[in-house]
Amino acid sequence: MKKKLILGIILLALTINQFSFVSLADETDDVISEMREAEAETQAAISNLQKQTKETKEAISALEGQKEQTQQSVSNLENQKSSLQSTINGYSSKLETLNTEIDEAEAAMAVVSSEIVRLNNELSEAQKQEQDRYELLKKRLQSTYESGGTSGLLRVLLESGSIGELLTKFEYLNAIVRYDRTKIAEYQELQAKIEAQKKEVEEKEAELDAYQDELDEKHEELSNLTDEVKGQLSSTKNSLSNEKNKLSSYDEQLKELDKKMKDLEAQTAAAQAKLAQQLAERLALSKENLGGSYDASEQELIWLAATIQAESDGESYTGKLGVGSVIMNRVKSSAFPNSVIGVITQPMQFAPYRSGKVEFIIANGPNSTCIRAAQEVLAGARIGDYLFFMTQYWADYYRIKNYTMIGNHAFFYRWDTYDPPPEETPSEDEAPAEEIQDNSGESSENQDSGESSENQDGGESSENQDSGESSENQDGGGESSENQDGGGGESSENQDGGGESSGESTDSNTDENSSDGGE
Repeated sequence: MKKKLILGIILLALTINQFSFVSLADETDDVISEMREAEAETQAAISNLQKQTKETKEAISALEGQKEQTQQSVSNLENQKSSLQSTINGYSSKLETLNTEIDEAEAAMAVVSSEIVRLNNELSEAQKQEQDRYELLKKRLQSTYESGGTSGLLRVLLESGSIGELLTKFEYLNAIVRYDRTKIAEYQELQAKIEAQKKEVEEKEAELDAYQDELDEKHEELSNLTDEVKGQLSSTKNSLSNEKNKLSSYDEQLKELDKKMKDLEAQTAAAQAKLAQQLAERLALSKENLGGSYDASEQELIWLAATIQAESDGESYTGKLGVGSVIMNRVKSSAFPNSVIGVITQPMQFAPYRSGKVEFIIANGPNSTCIRAAQEVLAGARIGDYLFFMTQYWADYYRIKNYTMIGNHAFFYRWDTYDPPPEETPSEDEAPAEEIQDNSGESSENQDSGESSENQDGGESSENQDSGESSENQDGGGESSENQDGGGGESSENQDGGGESSGESTDSNTDENSSDGGE
């Protein structure tokens, strides 16, 4: 009886414990489910922020293109303005020359006109003297010849008292006639000369008049051309002013978009930090088994080896195994894609993939050491259950509680942080996001949701700053060690005192001077 009672008690206890375990398991599943929902909401928020960031970058790129075109237009208009001004200056110089020539022609015309007046006066005087002499001769001839006709002239001669007197009178009469004829001839010759001079002067006057007309035409033509070019210059200045106003408007718009980019980066970083914390809390509820081999294809082997080379080419063999372990642990984790290539190409994770370095190495073939390291981790070799890595600088910056240093990388499983002393709160200048924005220049092209971690020499892209981890890397599980520049592993060479994505090789820093880390 006592045994039956004890057995009953034991069965009752087991039944109660079973119900408790079932209830606890159900409760844990519900919590995890709620956590996944929260993570999905955060991931959706990050995706939306990244979409806005992409659209903003495209808007910045489009505006910069328009600005560049407008700057070219301004440059062309400046050249056109300079050319038109030179043309106007040339026309003005020619107009001054023409005005001088016109003044000279007018002065010459005045001289010629004065000469014509003088010649006209002389001609009038000669004509008057000729007329007077003609009238005098006419009267004399009339008195000589017409008074008595031939008989009168004969009477004068016949009345002579002697032959001598006759000859004298005859000679006298001939002299008078010759004198009158000579004077008439002289006046006629003078008139002819004056007429010739007058004709010459009139021809010169006509020539000068034609020359002046030609100068006037040229002057009018140049004046019209000058007015036309001045009109073109005025139009060009107006166009230039409009284009410069456009540039000013573009600058204002770009300033606003840059501010928007910074705001989006800050929001993305905050959302990624939130997602990192959510993932850390969920992973804390259960320890996943990340070990075991993976049946990889030849393509996956090459991709893994190339990524190991890109991320840790300057690291020791153990460091290469560490990078390979992070990738394979992610493949095994429920928080990340379940294939090698899926993990490597997960958006905003491995900077060397995003920069094209991984594919470059694939095209040229990864080295034998990295192939061997890839083969080992695919076969199940691990140096730890790490899901993230970054440089020690960024691990300390993000106050990661527990990490293991291998070479230049700090490896850790969970994004678990400690509270900083108040005096150690990083200043705004030291924040990686700020460094990125200041040092890599907030270029929309350099910003991958802000700025590519590749542009971050000592910092990480805002996307990479999940507080170090990329929301995209965290499928619900964590952040790519490579993307944690301040959150996920940076190649030792990419460490400018900062962390770089676990997917970023030490060599990648030489190329990009930064990590994708922190995504």
